[in-house]
Amino acid sequence: MKNLSRIIISALVLAPAMAFAHTGTGHLAGFADGFGHPFSGMDHMLAMVAVGIWAAQMGGRAVWAVPASFVGMMALGAAWGLSGGAVPFVEQGILLSVLVLGVLISVAARFPMAASMAVGGLFAVFHGHAHGTEVPAAVSGMAYAFGFAIATTLLHAVGIGFGVLAQKEMKAAVVRYAGLVIALCGVYLAV
Repeated sequence: MKNLSRIIISALVLAPAMAFAHTGTGHLAGFADGFGHPFSGMDHMLAMVAVGIWAAQMGGRAVWAVPASFVGMMALGAAWGLSGGAVPFVEQGILLSVLVLGVLISVAARFPMAASMAVGGLFAVFHGHAHGTEVPAAVSGMAYAFGFAIATTLLHAVGIGFGVLAQKEMKAAVVRYAGLVIALCGVYLAV
């Protein structure tokens, strides 16, 4: 676990320009760009993996329901952003998602299913809106949206895999420490 923490912290310190996926520059269009977008910044990767870890930590139906609600609400947020709708404090919401999801993992928070889905869905709106506003107006956003939805689902799966494996093969505390690292990365990204 110490090595993973060192790798994450080193990557954040040595590559601050890569820490944020939403720089507002560059040409974004098509499936490949949409697929690559969630991998382009630590804010997205940490939040997407954290959703999966938290879902695995809760177990049961949460393993699929929380990530599914995230992807669904992210798609709605993207559609809203693509149509020109405004969502205040998008970047702050994205950074807050990293921090809050990390805290939820570190304290092993368990809410009723609807509340867990709502937490994931709320943060997904910020991520989706950011995606939607970055699609050029002259380009159909469908392929782009499909790309980032697939990438998000894969990152959720990575988090679920880590969460399940860590709880079975190691100690449940490892998952909680991972949440703490994610939360600390959220603080770092916000500073």
